Amino acid sequence: MKIILKETLMALITAEQFHHLFPRAQDPAGWAESMNNVFPTYDINTPQRVAAFLAQCGHESGGWTTFEENLNYSAQGLRKIFGKYFPTDELAMAYQRQPEKIANRIYANRMGNGPEESGDGFKYRGRGPIQLTGKSNYTAFAKDMFDDWENVVENPDWVTYDKDFALMSAIWFWNKNKLNHEADIGDIKTMTRKINGGYIGLEDRIKHYNECIHE
Repeated sequence: MKIILKETLMALITAEQFHHLFPRAQDPAGWAESMNNVFPTYDINTPQRVAAFLAQCGHESGGWTTFEENLNYSAQGLRKIFGKYFPTDELAMAYQRQPEKIANRIYANRMGNGPEESGDGFKYRGRGPIQLTGKSNYTAFAKDMFDDWENVVENPDWVTYDKDFALMSAIWFWNKNKLNHEADIGDIKTMTRKINGGYIGLEDRIKHYNECIHE
């Protein structure tokens, strides 16, 4: 992998490399610049660590293109994926294709969110390359990464629309879960479980990793 810090300080990843790996991503130069600025600070500084980070975030974000959770589910989708929260067809029909209502229901009273009527579920829905979710996670992320953390918590959309905030949210999750360890030993499966809670998309994650490591 050519995304390396060699004997002298060089870019961990170039805009050309990032574009080649994720051709649908917008502003590859901007992403590369942000990564090169902050990766060394958080020890994402070896070929294996950079490749694993790019691959996992690449899968989670649809090739570094989507940084906000899509909650536009049909009634059938709600029953299948969120059956715990939509135990009847009638209830699912009342919520279908209404992302704000759906988020407020499925994320209510957990992850630091208030009840459904508080609106916290939608306000703190999944954002960023690894889908930061829940008020408690946004608060922990903001406190760890920023001095003016209250401002970040009150403006969670920054994690969607500002690439620096988006990248920092993923790095925070990465470090919190000690994913550099799995990267060092090439354990993409365990890394996937920590990120996903299961092994959804494991083959695609491995594919991205192999592409990154050989770029």
